[in-house]
Amino acid sequence: MELLLLSNSTMPGEPFFQWPLEHVRAFFVGKRRVAFAGHAVPEAQRDAYAAKVNEVFGPLGVELVPLHIEKDTAAALKTVDAVAVGGGNSFLLLRDLYRTGTIKALAQRVKDGLPYLGWSAGSNVACPTIMTTNDMPIVEPPTLRAMHLVPFQINPHYTEATIPGHGGESRDQRIAEFLAMNPGATVAGLREGSLLHVRGSRVHLHGASLKVFRAGDDPEEVAVGSVLRTDLRTVG
Repeated sequence: MELLLLSNSTMPGEPFFQWPLEHVRAFFVGKRRVAFAGHAVPEAQRDAYAAKVNEVFGPLGVELVPLHIEKDTAAALKTVDAVAVGGGNSFLLLRDLYRTGTIKALAQRVKDGLPYLGWSAGSNVACPTIMTTNDMPIVEPPTLRAMHLVPFQINPHYTEATIPGHGGESRDQRIAEFLAMNPGATVAGLREGSLLHVRGSRVHLHGASLKVFRAGDDPEEVAVGSVLRTDLRTVG
């Protein structure tokens, strides 16, 4: 399998998809048709979302195939060279991937070698579950189980920052709560402007350092440029 898992699509003050563009350009080399799953936004916004993505991906030489307009998404996935799963709300994305019958066909195609690009919610659904998303559960999916394309969890948009005067839990506290209830899991705190490029049994970290959380251990900082195994331990 090959996956490009981004924390976010856009940095503050920058155009849409500017920071990861060169990584995505390289990822799409030789890929002519790319399916796009824009199910993480409400249905009325999906045409506009696909058009926005096409403005960026089209100049890279790919034809975008929006899955939300396909009657048979499993059949459509057989005609493409890669898939992109967009950000938005992880609960809505997962619910509609199940509702449309897309999730099983998509997971199988990726496991069979279809390159997968995801950002934010699109990275969450590549994990075993979406339980480390930051999103509000605006809808109820049939399960929190996702595609399990990678064996670790991702917390996109990860930050240690807290809001002065705000009494809510920090991101680290929330992840610690998750690990207390799921002690066998590993969580990647994926900072803004960073991505994980998964190729087979290796994970390449680009853009920014990574914070890895495991139950019973202190969080581990992983330097940008590191090569990891899929258990998120450094190679060598």
